[in-house]
Amino acid sequence: MTERIVVTGTDTGIGKTVFSAGLAGLLDGFYWKPVQSGLDGETDSEVVERLADLPPGRVLPEAYRLKSPLSPHRSAELDGKSIEAAYLSFPVLPTPLVIEGAGGLMVPLNRQTKFIDIFAQWQLPVILCARTALGTINHTLLSIEALRARSIPLIGLAFIGDEVADTQRTIVEFSGVPQLGRLPLLDPLTNETLRDAMVAGFDLASIAGGG
Repeated sequence: MTERIVVTGTDTGIGKTVFSAGLAGLLDGFYWKPVQSGLDGETDSEVVERLADLPPGRVLPEAYRLKSPLSPHRSAELDGKSIEAAYLSFPVLPTPLVIEGAGGLMVPLNRQTKFIDIFAQWQLPVILCARTALGTINHTLLSIEALRARSIPLIGLAFIGDEVADTQRTIVEFSGVPQLGRLPLLDPLTNETLRDAMVAGFDLASIAGGG
């Protein structure tokens, strides 16, 4: 079984935190958001605690908690901090760990390093979350090319939103990357509706065996 999985996205605000919560719950694993930008309201780790239905202690503390809801590099600067890549080392745990990036692949952590550079160092298997809405073909194919250019292992695609069959098929055909499933926008969004949607929409065996 894959012991560590990175969840990243084609952009910010596409639903990868909700997907990460569902995935951590399905795997009965741990969740870690290395860098949290924005502390007003519910953080991503708090969303996962609410939705993943995991035992206490399974949501690990962030390495960096930054006040402003901006790109991590800028939010850190405003806080008088510098994000050190060496400090972002993932722990070894007894069950799978879901690691969620911030925003898209090219999001800067500091003035020299982007998140994708960290992923390239880690060489952990990645799931790429993508919208199904208009514009996703371009964003998703560009993200896949960026991952491949750095030889980062890609398990597959998790689409988020209403089904748009031709768009999803087009991305898969052009990229050769498998679709792992689709997570619809849930209303209400609860740990029960999320777990049901993940069970119905994704093949856990193909994810767990992806690394």
